[in-house]
Amino acid sequence: RRSTLGLLGASVVAGVTSRPGSLWAASDDTIRFGGSLGMSGIYAETGLNINHGYKTAIRYVNEVKGGVKIGGKTYKLELGIVDDASDPARATTLIQRQVDDDVNFFLGSYGSNVVLPCASITEAAGRVTVQVGASSDQIFTQGYKNIFGFFPRASRAWESSLEFFKSIKPAPKAVSIIATNDAFSKLNAKAAAAGCAKIGMKVLDVINLPEQVTDASSALATIRSRTPDILITTTVSANSLTLVRQMISTDTNVALLYQFLGPQMPVYRKDLGAKANGVIMQLPWDSSFTFKDPLFGDTQSYIDYYNKTNDRPLEYHTVGAPACITTYLEAMKMAGSIDPAAVRDALAVINIKTAYGPVRFTKDGDGDPILMGARIGQVQGGEVKVVFPGDMKTAELMYPVPHWDKKS
Repeated sequence: RRSTLGLLGASVVAGVTSRPGSLWAASDDTIRFGGSLGMSGIYAETGLNINHGYKTAIRYVNEVKGGVKIGGKTYKLELGIVDDASDPARATTLIQRQVDDDVNFFLGSYGSNVVLPCASITEAAGRVTVQVGASSDQIFTQGYKNIFGFFPRASRAWESSLEFFKSIKPAPKAVSIIATNDAFSKLNAKAAAAGCAKIGMKVLDVINLPEQVTDASSALATIRSRTPDILITTTVSANSLTLVRQMISTDTNVALLYQFLGPQMPVYRKDLGAKANGVIMQLPWDSSFTFKDPLFGDTQSYIDYYNKTNDRPLEYHTVGAPACITTYLEAMKMAGSIDPAAVRDALAVINIKTAYGPVRFTKDGDGDPILMGARIGQVQGGEVKVVFPGDMKTAELMYPVPHWDKKS
């Protein structure tokens, strides 16, 4: 059966080969992974990073390992990722077509507003998804049994950050939060506000902006008038960069800027230069962390292979993405089968370490908040340093952070 996906921006990788026409090559010796990513549009930077990670793992299995043995049979891997242009409606159309094309295993997109509607399609069809791009509570509280995420759900994502806030000296007393009108951002902001209040911080404002930020002048005027010790933004990377640019241009200063997403990305730090110094972020992964990995051997071996075969800078999504494939393969080995139901059952109880770190899911499919929760990083000298927890830190916290006009 000929698929029309090839007409909609499909990229098929078997090793490093792309095929025109039909998205999939029929073969009983091939495990097919489908999915969509925003490789254009607002999520393009992260989408491209995730795609590079997926392709790196597929290439390594096929070209270096000669395939993977499951249930006594050796398989090659095939990757069919399509560009959803960061558009949920387009993504659902593409995923439905892959379901109709008999794809059993999916690698998730980026952004909860994209992953959530796609999850309803794959769930209804009994297809499995493992993803490193979405953590909205709504994904994991609807009783879905077939979707697994590498991040703790948004409402559980603040435990390490709250402990970090409690460790700061002098103690910050007031916080403001900027969110955008999407499920991930709003739930994150709600969890952050509740958590900060619980540890005794005064929550001055929770400001909601449109899903795609263009003008934050009113919100930043509020921040300047209230001057919190900490400003938290629970926005995706592109919006985070827009916000910080406008903070610089309006001379909006706080003692500590915490951006949930954005500073982890090399393009963010390159774009802002010295102005990025001092910004805080959640850090799901850092190159200073070393773990054993059942596919690549260990974290450093993966980093070396990635850098040898890619020209795109390494960041946590480019490590988390191949760990999704490693997790799939280990679950298939546990099941001794590539039957979707058997693989799903193995994923539900998997407990492994990968180049990205430990992988274990809750009963609802999100990442275990203890094992897979984030550390805290800060941009210092253009690089990300771990500043919390104490037993993992690679630098001391810079606090309070100099004003924008003092950074050079």
